[in-house]
Formats: sequence, structure tokens, C-alpha cells
Amino acid sequence: ALAGTELARACTATIRVKLLKIGAAIVRNTRRVRVLLASQHPLKHVFISAARAMAP
Repeated sequence: ALAGTELARACTATIRVKLLKIGAAIVRNTRRVRVLLASQHPLKHVFISAARAMAP
């Protein structure tokens, strides 16, 4: 999911800090879960591409 990004060769701890420990609002309703990132998040494009790659 991270191939071709700046985190492609990163270790697990780096990925956890850069992608998972972020300030985001999570909105959950009947059909979907939405993650609302800050508009100026530096790795927003990487997070979005990884999330899309893991989606069913």
C-alpha cells in the first residue's frame, strides 16, 4: 500500500508515527467510517493512497 511513496522503505515505528498518530476526526454513521484529516497534513496523500489500497 505504501509502494512508490516516501514511506515505502520505512520501518514500522516510523509508519506508526507518521500515519497513525495523527490528529483526525473520525465520523461513523450507518454505512461508512470517515477520517477527516487536517487540510495541511504533510502526508495526507500517502495516508489516502494507503487507505484506498486497503479498502475492500
